[in-house]
Amino acid sequence: MSADLITLLKKYDIPTPRYTSYPTVPFWNFNTLTVEDWKQSVIQTYEAERGEICLYIHLPFCEELCTFCACNKRITKNHGVETPYLESVLKEWNMYFSLFKSKPTIREIHLGGGTPTFFSPENLVNLINGITLNCNIADDHEFSVEVHPNFTTKAHLEALKSVGFNRISLGVQDFDPEVQFIINRIQTFEKTKQVMDWARELDYFSLNIDLIYGLPKQTLSSIQNTFDRVKELRPDRIAFYSYAHVPWKSKGQRRYTDDDVPKAAEKIAMYSLGNELLTEMGFVTIGMDHFALPTDKLLLAYNKGEMHRNFMGYTTTNHKLVIGLGASSISDTWTAFAQNEKTVEDYQSKIDAGEWPVINGHLLNKQDLVIRKHILNLMCNDETVIDPIDFEEAFYNHIISKLQSYASDGLAEIEGNNIRVTKKGKLFVRNISSSIDEYLYGNQTGVNMFSKAI
Repeated sequence: MSADLITLLKKYDIPTPRYTSYPTVPFWNFNTLTVEDWKQSVIQTYEAERGEICLYIHLPFCEELCTFCACNKRITKNHGVETPYLESVLKEWNMYFSLFKSKPTIREIHLGGGTPTFFSPENLVNLINGITLNCNIADDHEFSVEVHPNFTTKAHLEALKSVGFNRISLGVQDFDPEVQFIINRIQTFEKTKQVMDWARELDYFSLNIDLIYGLPKQTLSSIQNTFDRVKELRPDRIAFYSYAHVPWKSKGQRRYTDDDVPKAAEKIAMYSLGNELLTEMGFVTIGMDHFALPTDKLLLAYNKGEMHRNFMGYTTTNHKLVIGLGASSISDTWTAFAQNEKTVEDYQSKIDAGEWPVINGHLLNKQDLVIRKHILNLMCNDETVIDPIDFEEAFYNHIISKLQSYASDGLAEIEGNNIRVTKKGKLFVRNISSSIDEYLYGNQTGVNMFSKAI
């Protein structure tokens, strides 16, 4: 890694949004959105999309706490919670279903967590059958599930395959025993390989592995060892995330101290090594944090300019209606966002009372929509075209000034209104995108609002 790149990584390793939405959640204004507004927004987008929808279903339960995780989860070994929770999810789905005047076509389902395979195979089948009842399933549908290998059986994968699932994402993070111990994620290579072998045997067409750099106690040696084992697993796609150290948000991260977490320079070296090893394995970098083999659908979508990004991360489907079901789930109609009650109890209480469980949201204004499109273009296609007529003069001048500073560092190219992210700039796409963020313009965000960019 060149000294120039190291200098840039240090310069731009500052708290920056991940832009799974725009505006980002801390800047949502729930006062702009009533439940009736939300329902109308769903109806309008549903009709504009000709009844095609994508579904994200949040299944928050885990038997064990992974201390690195900042996701919404509930730790319990009581599997009696399964049926009541899934009944609430299906009731919520029926609330949405009642808004539709035609038969929906489901393009995508993603089961996230938590640990979706905390639920029994039978309960997962009942959930999906309940969702897809009276719906069409698109021929080129993509149904995916996040799995923890320790809690996933072949019966789980067989059951999900029987109801249309064709993608699987396995959390690995790091195979080093010391790292696994401190993050409370003891997971053997053999168990991980077994689950992947089952998935291949059952003809899941895409297998993804999640890895993290910058974990407590992690070293360059553990990164090297992990990638050596990943090479044996031969996944189709890899997400190589930066560990987000947010102990003020995730209490589990208080198990270790700041001294256990690699410093910026160490994280940078870890990312550089991982990037180098992935390239040697034949993976191609896509957008931010993602790598795929040339045969994977995500890379094919990227090459065609058809890749999209939403709360599920990068996706091959570019539909504007994403309905989130379950506690803390976020829905997106393109013109509005809505988030459900975050705790399981509050979510189920609202559902049982026949009330919409929306607790937060935002109705996008004209400027929001313009900026959202530009940020998506940068993060998915590495380029966008900025028309000064779309911005107030002072804000536009601010945007250009910020972009020019990235251009001077070789991270972006500016030709007239055209903005392109360079190959070197891909690692800094979060920073570059923040140049266009109106909510950051003139605001002091505070150190505890976002994780660092690198």
